[in-house]
Amino acid sequence: MGPKVAIIGAGIVGASIARHLARAGAQVTVFEGDQPANHASGRSFGWINASFFPDEAYFRLRAAGITAYHRLAVDMPDLAVTWPGCLWWQEQGDALDAMAAKLTDLGYPLEKLGQNAIRERAPELGDAPEEALFFPHEGVAETGRVTHQMLAQACDAGARIISGCRVGGFDTQGGRISGVICEQGVLRADHVIVAAGIGSAALMEQVGVRLPMLRRPGALMYSRPVRPVLPHIMVSPELEFRQGADGRIVAPHAAKHQSDSKEKLTDTPEVMAEDTLTRLQRLLPGVPLEWHSITIAMRPVPGDGLPAVGPCGPEGMYLATMHSGITLGALMGELVSREVLGGEAEPLLTPYRPQRFG
Repeated sequence: MGPKVAIIGAGIVGASIARHLARAGAQVTVFEGDQPANHASGRSFGWINASFFPDEAYFRLRAAGITAYHRLAVDMPDLAVTWPGCLWWQEQGDALDAMAAKLTDLGYPLEKLGQNAIRERAPELGDAPEEALFFPHEGVAETGRVTHQMLAQACDAGARIISGCRVGGFDTQGGRISGVICEQGVLRADHVIVAAGIGSAALMEQVGVRLPMLRRPGALMYSRPVRPVLPHIMVSPELEFRQGADGRIVAPHAAKHQSDSKEKLTDTPEVMAEDTLTRLQRLLPGVPLEWHSITIAMRPVPGDGLPAVGPCGPEGMYLATMHSGITLGALMGELVSREVLGGEAEPLLTPYRPQRFG
């Protein structure tokens, strides 16, 4: 029998790690205080991309994340991920040219489109920009479904899920992790992986690991279904939006939501939904739109905005917390499972070790 591994958190990162570990022969138990994919993973815009990055190392990690989804799809032909590409005009002029040059130097596939080509691709846009970049390799994950699909394969390989059971601490023996503590008692484990999103910091504090987290609430609006109008993910200066397979248009309330730094949502959900809808209607003036729902979630963003991934604290403890969990979800399952079971460091993860926080 393989080692006993406890994974705390049943979001997309925890689900992906569980799938890989179980298929590699580990005895996996996933602990979730609520229900799987019920927090940030189930309330995400779902954009899989490498065009958002602060440095080259993070670009390489995100690009590897895209490739990992294609490997995953070989094993999961019904995987709820599509690849519509992204039409991007968040900046114009010199800033757009600089973006294109930087991504071209990094080898990222793109096309530069003029206004006529943009109108052909997206005829419902009211005012087509003068130019835009098209990223053909970017995709969309229906994040709640993907999480459940990964968990289903983990369970097929022998993993178990305990929902509604909140882990409150850890048991250690001789400086090594030996189990997790919940209200009902101690459950033994040889390895513990904390992938608990915004709950990770409080858990890690109990074993002397500092994990500063930024406060980053996010709101996501869904329209009522409309006819097919958007062939791509759309990224404008005032809004990012896409259309789901069910016809609903999805848009974060914050413009440039990947770099959004607001610590508090100051408007009511209804006001945020109406504001998002107003901006969306300006972009799509010929499409009758009504908002149907709005979800709010706290995004798990470590203190410097980058992932926190790696062994830390007592021997056998491992942390995997990040905001870019959607883009990196498939990749994290591969890398973390190899580090936990094989004991060898994965070079892609070197810049993101939790020890950088002291």
